[in-house]
Amino acid sequence: MASSINKDEDDFDLRVRMALLDQTPPCEPPKALQRVIPWHARLPARLGGVAFMLLALLLPLELMRPEALVRDAIEHEYFERTLRGQFMSARPLLDQLGLAPAAGLPGYSQLVRPCEISGRAAYHLTTFFEKGGLVTLFAFKEPTTLADGSGWWGNVHWQVIRSRHGQPLILVAQKRQALEAAQLAFKQSQAPHS
Repeated sequence: MASSINKDEDDFDLRVRMALLDQTPPCEPPKALQRVIPWHARLPARLGGVAFMLLALLLPLELMRPEALVRDAIEHEYFERTLRGQFMSARPLLDQLGLAPAAGLPGYSQLVRPCEISGRAAYHLTTFFEKGGLVTLFAFKEPTTLADGSGWWGNVHWQVIRSRHGQPLILVAQKRQALEAAQLAFKQSQAPHS
């Protein structure tokens, strides 16, 4: 009986081997069964998208950022916003601004004092304009290179204008119309060129 089982197994093996030889070689599975990963779901595309988003968010901030001296003046104004008084004569400040001594300081002076911003000696004038609000002006004693410009930074509006002598003046205010009122007042108060 053992020989008949071996013969049956041998016959079966032979038939299976013959059937396998007759089979076609395996081929690729149908495309419908394959999982297609869209281009935007691949890792390089996602990393590129994240980099683009960061660049799109940070580049405008970098372009809006004022020069370091303006940022330091804004910080200085923030810490002395509530300080009031006249700690120096107005005469040197009037000379630095190019304003006529008879005209006096424009607006209602709240603070007049010497100060230091980024290691540079400056005059600090905080004044109030009825049709605008509080404006802080910084005039530097020594010649300073600072490009004209304006913007919004640190929750305040700022503007760089020129004195009659061509020196930069930094204006800082919480309201835009205060800057406009200050600029108009300084233009009207400037002494004629000599």
